[in-house]
This record gives sequence, structure tokens and C-alpha cells, in this order.
Amino acid sequence: MRHPVSRLRTRALAVGLVLAAATLAPAGSAGAADQYEWAALGDSYTAGVFVGDPKPALGDASRDGCDRTTNSYPDLVSRELDEFPPGKPVHLTDVSCGAATIADIATAKQTPISPVQPPEGGWPAVDPQITRANLNDSTDVVTIGVGGNSLPFGGMLLKCLEKGATGASCREYYTNPPEGEEGIQEKLARVQDEYVMMLAQVHQAAPNAKVITVGYPAVLPEDASACNRASLTELGSITHADIDWLRDDVLKRLNSTIQRVSAFFGDRYVDVYSSSVDHDACQPADTKWVEGICGDAEDYWPTRLPGTLLNCGLIGKHVTLVHPNAAGHADTAAHVERAIRIALLDR
Repeated sequence: MRHPVSRLRTRALAVGLVLAAATLAPAGSAGAADQYEWAALGDSYTAGVFVGDPKPALGDASRDGCDRTTNSYPDLVSRELDEFPPGKPVHLTDVSCGAATIADIATAKQTPISPVQPPEGGWPAVDPQITRANLNDSTDVVTIGVGGNSLPFGGMLLKCLEKGATGASCREYYTNPPEGEEGIQEKLARVQDEYVMMLAQVHQAAPNAKVITVGYPAVLPEDASACNRASLTELGSITHADIDWLRDDVLKRLNSTIQRVSAFFGDRYVDVYSSSVDHDACQPADTKWVEGICGDAEDYWPTRLPGTLLNCGLIGKHVTLVHPNAAGHADTAAHVERAIRIALLDR
């Protein structure tokens, strides 16, 4: 198999040549206006989904099904920057969207899947996030938290639940996949290629912006034996061996891929994994920064997962599917705020 760095270099050079032939962005320098412009792009780990009140509010005609909330890390950072501005006010445009893939950042229209008061006929498709955020040569900072849905990590987690319930191994399933299913090596290689193209397009759309990529937290324990397989408030039926595999061969490698591609573009990578170790889904309620398969959420968030037998309402919980809670977003916010302040020092 070709070394990932060699593959990345080849892919990055190819994308660079393609973009060099495109129309050049107008010359200029960001930061000249009366305020800094910050665009937050990403998936549900950015949007917040259940950690606060919906933004826009329930009943608002501008709701788009993306499940952005108060207490998400962009919202928390924005409040801190408002209170202690880095020289000038910072205006946030948050277009993050639950279930977003890498392609949805720059090239694809996304059809949101929010289970919260969807309109009859479902949510209409939304434009790629770089279009919705109106990235341009006046954009100062872009933060991006995406990648998990492109594996897709959530789908793999559900497969591991299914396999674990029968005593089978999802590691084996994704290492020697059946016909028609990508193996983990192919998934990670594809994600790397998609991330290269996405970052290149973000830089083209916002040529003067500092780009900050955000990794994923430690949602899985360092010691899988800490998990109670009978508890849906943790990781349910997933075997301890598969938890170890998901942590080391999937989640950590996904973060490494994001960090590696970011470095090739000279972008800052925000590590939120290190600070969140021992705050995973298998920790006690007052310690965890990420909810388990079922967990605590605001009352508007569903207790059942459509199309499945999962009913967290039976144990008085909501369907949280291993997403950060308010404490997890607060930790990410601290790291992202620092990265943004550093990025704006030379504006």
C-alpha cells in the first residue's frame, strides 16, 4: 500500500495545479473592516445538536434542519470574543450542520435530517457551507470540524452495536469487508483525498483567511474494560475489543489524517482529543464530556431513533449517539478560542 504521506503529497500537488488554473481571487487583505469575520463550518460536533436551545428557535421560519444550538462551541467562543474582543469585534457566521460530510463543506448540497419538528415532506437541501457562509477575500478566520460522517463513524458505531449484540466482531467486518463495503483502509484513504480537496477549495474561496481545523474528542475510553456492555448510557453492546479498535484504528487515525492534511496546507490543527481523555462516554455522568448511545439532552431532542428499535425513552434518556455534551463543547471552545485569538494577532 502506498505510504499516506506520499499519497497526500501527490493529491495535494494535483489539486494545487487544478486550482492554479482557476480564476485568481481579487487581491486584498482581510481585517481592514471595522470587525473581524469568522465562519464556523462543520458537522454535528460543531453544531451542538442537543446541548442548548435551537438556533434559530423552534417555530422560526428560518430553521433549516441543521440543529445548531446555544452552548455549541462556536456559540460559546463568540460570546467570549464579544466580551473580550481581540482588538476589534468578531462577527460569527455559523453554518455548521448536523450530519454534514466533507463534501457538504465545499461542493455538495446537503439535505438536513434533523428529527426536531421537520416540515411536511422533509427539510429542503441547503447549499455547500462555503457558499452559505459567503467566504470571500474579507473572511479573516475559518474553523472547520468535519470528517466523521464521511467514514461514516456513526454508521460504523451502529454496525459495531449490531455485531456486538450477536458476539461478532465489527473489526473483522471492516478489516475484511463483504463485497460492496469499504474496508477501513479504503475509508481513511478516501477521507484524506476528500479533505485535501475541501481545504483547497476553502482557501480558494477565502484566500486571506486563517484556516483552523478541529479534531474529534476522546469519545471512547483508553481502557475499554471500563465500559459496561449492558448500559446504553455508555456504548451498549459494542465489545471491548471493538471499542479498542474503534479508538486506535478509526478515531485516532481520523484525527491524524485531519492533522496531516492541515499541516500540508499550513493550517492550524486544534487537538481536543488530548484534553478530553478520561471524559469519554463510559465515564460517570458527572465526569463524561460525551454522552453515550442514550444520554441527557434538552427535552425537544428525540428519545427514539427513527427506523430502528432504539428507544432511549425506556430508560428516561434521549438518543445522543456518542456526541459531546455541554461540558465537551466548553472544552472544545477553550481550545478554539485560543486558536482564533492567535490567528488574529497579525490581522
